[in-house]
Amino acid sequence: MASLRKVLPCLVLSCLVFILLAEAREFPVGGNANSWKIPSSPDAFNKWAEKERFEIGDSLVMKYDPKSDSVLEVTEEDYKNCNKGKPIKSYKGGETKIALNRSGLFYFISGAEGHCEKGQKLEVDVLSDKHEGGGVKGHPPALAPVSVLPPAPAPAPADGAHALTVGFMATVLAVGVALL
Repeated sequence: MASLRKVLPCLVLSCLVFILLAEAREFPVGGNANSWKIPSSPDAFNKWAEKERFEIGDSLVMKYDPKSDSVLEVTEEDYKNCNKGKPIKSYKGGETKIALNRSGLFYFISGAEGHCEKGQKLEVDVLSDKHEGGGVKGHPPALAPVSVLPPAPAPAPADGAHALTVGFMATVLAVGVALL
């Protein structure tokens, strides 16, 4: 019984760490809540994306004025040419959450006239389960993390779920320590 009281908190903490590390993350595009608009420099969105590590299950969040803009997921060719004619998917709600459901490259452009040509476009590279590199095509991949160190904390979700997760972890940790 005494050994179970020592092992149980470790098992609970291990499970919590696994759950938190496996949690999908939401990325406000450009790092700002209302940033899906013409950027200050034509490559601003892609410079931002190169610094992030997107994985299957993560989501992009784009907020914009639905009366004057939209988000189009397009092919690589349409991305390069800012062609809005045949999007893979079109989003027009003003607040768009796009699930990154596969590995590989995703391409997004603005649906507003002339915005893509001014740099309102984004190329995102989603890592596969087996691929640790990353980086946008034509750029060096990011370094793989050292396996002993946990990944950097995910951006805080907008819906308060992060606070609930932290509160839950604190409660479980307190119970685990009390059992010792």
